[in-house]
Amino acid sequence: MATRARDRLVETAGRLFYTEGIRAVGVERLLTDSGVGRASFYRHFAGKDDLVATVLRQRDVKWRQNLEKSVAEHGGGPLAVFDALGAMHENGDCHGCSFNNAVAETAGTDDVVRRLAVAHKNAVADYIKGLLAGAGYSARLGEDGMDELAWRFVLLVDGASMASVRDGSSAPARRARAMAEILLNAAESGETERSG
Repeated sequence: MATRARDRLVETAGRLFYTEGIRAVGVERLLTDSGVGRASFYRHFAGKDDLVATVLRQRDVKWRQNLEKSVAEHGGGPLAVFDALGAMHENGDCHGCSFNNAVAETAGTDDVVRRLAVAHKNAVADYIKGLLAGAGYSARLGEDGMDELAWRFVLLVDGASMASVRDGSSAPARRARAMAEILLNAAESGETERSG
């Protein structure tokens, strides 16, 4: 039973934090919507900040698993990242990147949130770097060039995610894909600038 209460809290918090924002959702709302009592909440979490960190850790794993699965379904190449992103945003129910949102809401003052966001983005960049390597770009670009290109892809992913919130559509992911294709073409022709 105790595990179910914890799971309900995490599931409810994940949904509410993503759709309404971390600051907008207080402990009372979490208790009401999850049906979990206050004593049970504090048995599982030291406070709301602890719950936020748990939700972000879980979101990181789930989001990256979904990305990897969708990228594979879209052919597995580097550009498939944007096809996968577009598929995630097709229903218009996108509220942006949970990690960017959390950092913005805490104005970068919450070290735990910031560290989790940095770790998430590093993991996404590493994944993209692996896709680039699998497509043969490491021989052309070298380690530094691969890092730079992966981070440019992450920047496009972040921008497309935010623009999807604004537009309520997957069109920004298609535009980001077109930009990423230009980056890949430049890398193939040796025109990629290797410095930031």
